[in-house]
Amino acid sequence: MPPDTISPLTKSDFEALSAFRYQLRKFLRFSEEAAQKNGVTPQQYLLLLHVKGSPGRDWSTVGELAERLQSQHHSVVALVSRCEKLLLVQRRTGEIDRRQVNVHLLPAGERCLATLATLHHEELNTLTDTFRIPHINFEKTS
Repeated sequence: MPPDTISPLTKSDFEALSAFRYQLRKFLRFSEEAAQKNGVTPQQYLLLLHVKGSPGRDWSTVGELAERLQSQHHSVVALVSRCEKLLLVQRRTGEIDRRQVNVHLLPAGERCLATLATLHHEELNTLTDTFRIPHINFEKTS
């Protein structure tokens, strides 16, 4: 759309955008601090989240993780290596395509992710006026 046909934003539009960006930044800061307090970097937490959150399965490829993290493939490979050293994830060769590298969570990664995901869910629930939160079932299992 050419710039001359865009409707000008109102003061309330700017206020809404400002409030949204403020709440988003506040949540991201919370996320960064929560990850660090739990012994991982924010990027490591996101890697664990995207592995577990891969649609239809409990593992992800390095390429899929690069897309989800909006990062370069080689950067994700290095991130996976750091997570492997912490015993959070394990790389496995693809069963169908042996050239493919699949990333799986290890028990320590599952525990770390469960702790952080619960904290994030609780924080998101405080932002329901700003964000539309999808229903997430956090029932505890023994």
